[in-house]
Amino acid sequence: MKVLIIFDHPYTAKASENIPHQRSYSAALLASITRGLHSGGHEVDLIDLHADGFNPVMSAEELSAWRQKKTLDPLVKDYQKRLSAAEHIIFLFPIWWESMPASTKGFLDKVFVKGIIYEEPKKSRPFVNQLKKLKGVSLLTVMATPGFLYRWIFGNPITKILFRGTFRKMGFHKLKWYNYAGMDGRTLQVRTKALEKTEKRFASL
Repeated sequence: MKVLIIFDHPYTAKASENIPHQRSYSAALLASITRGLHSGGHEVDLIDLHADGFNPVMSAEELSAWRQKKTLDPLVKDYQKRLSAAEHIIFLFPIWWESMPASTKGFLDKVFVKGIIYEEPKKSRPFVNQLKKLKGVSLLTVMATPGFLYRWIFGNPITKILFRGTFRKMGFHKLKWYNYAGMDGRTLQVRTKALEKTEKRFASL
């Protein structure tokens, strides 16, 4: 299976080692996912948004092109091709202010172009998914907020944005969310076990 990973963290994928002030648990998860996918015989395609220098800000010119079902940014065009080729998509990022970081939001804004990633046949009607090869979407998030608080007080905003407001709106429903809450306060043993579990999970994707 061809798996596309969209990774969003300022430290990039290089921050997977446990080095103080240079580490990211999101990057450690990325390394575990990649190992698991490779051991399962899957083909991995990584979009590392910060390493790519992706600009998440939509300019006036880009918005005008978006409304005409066009794309100006060569990097965005490349992302669109890779999305269209993917059989499974994985989003991986930390939760900041109860939502995704700016680069992931910009990825949705700029890459998910009507006429390319989805169609809108008629106003007030459901969108139509144009990612024809897609079989599933996984979301992995890392947050300091306790999981129960995020769910019951804040109402799981990330799934409302990425799942309900994006993929389900496009008519795609095979979605799974794996949340890693409060990992900064866990022991090394607990964090390591979570990484090992993640590797096994994606080895059997």
